[in-house]
Amino acid sequence: MDLLPHHHPVETAAAALPEPGTAKTIAPGLLWVRMPLPFALNHINIWLLEDDAGWTIVDTGVGSGKTKELWERIFAEHLGGKPVIRVIATHFHPDHIGLAGWLTERWNAQFHASLTEWLFGRMLSLETPEAMVATSLAFYREAGLDEAALAVMAERGNAYAKGVSRLPTSFNRLKEGDSLTIGGHDWRVITGGGHTPEHVCLHCPDRGVFIAGDQVLPRISPNISVWASEPEADPLDDFLRTLDRLRAIPDDSLVLPSHDTPFTGLHARLDALTAHHRDRLDETLAACREPSTVAQVTRIMFNRPLDPHQLVFAVGEALAHLNHLAHRGHLIRHIDAAGVLWFSRA
Repeated sequence: MDLLPHHHPVETAAAALPEPGTAKTIAPGLLWVRMPLPFALNHINIWLLEDDAGWTIVDTGVGSGKTKELWERIFAEHLGGKPVIRVIATHFHPDHIGLAGWLTERWNAQFHASLTEWLFGRMLSLETPEAMVATSLAFYREAGLDEAALAVMAERGNAYAKGVSRLPTSFNRLKEGDSLTIGGHDWRVITGGGHTPEHVCLHCPDRGVFIAGDQVLPRISPNISVWASEPEADPLDDFLRTLDRLRAIPDDSLVLPSHDTPFTGLHARLDALTAHHRDRLDETLAACREPSTVAQVTRIMFNRPLDPHQLVFAVGEALAHLNHLAHRGHLIRHIDAAGVLWFSRA
């Protein structure tokens, strides 16, 4: 995730951050919860929507004992005696779906997600560490990482499964254009691509609120990565097309992102994200004046020390930009005799 110029946050009570284990009221029947994360990106925003029968939770936090303890405080102090009746995951990443199984079992609540995100989460959570390491090492070796970096990657095992509790074994499918009525308001489902394949956002026109998940963030660019499961994918094309579609949402909507703070000025943010990736594409093409590996381009795009977690996303993001250029005929992919992938000018 790259830093971008900070968009001006909303100057309301929502700008004051909720402490872990507490909830802040954004609007009647709309609460903001902030859970800690064990990454450099150290928090996730979670949104609670009130209905007559109970609460809908949008995203969950990672599957950890600490997060469960914080949820229990919120249940005791902020729900007004009402149950949780519905859990929605915007996408399959552990900070968003990690406690979906626990929450739905704890409350006998319904679970909602898009089909692709639920399937990805189930698949990754059930993958054996040995199989995941083998697949990952082949992918990163092809990307040109050295043996020291590969050894660090091998130690991660199934990092995904470590961040999730048992995921729900069934779900209610959310599709583009669906509508959920919550608290007397219709929330329209908008699915987007790039960050994940079928990321769910929720838009409530009559309240002027857009729950953006990781699709649009106010300060950083969502990570757009290629993964071992689809090594020639072009997620950046999916992301840029989604940004164009999101311009149909009114510019003055209150945007509730999964990280940082709520903000307004959606269209300017969409412009900034688009321009950022256009600049990144220019930088990537310039880096390939001579034939280059993914690892070499990664070092140019992310010229700073990276921990193993960050390296995974940096390599994936570099490859996303390289693949996008290759799909448009600007670069050519070539695998050498050693099995290393190279990109050269067309």
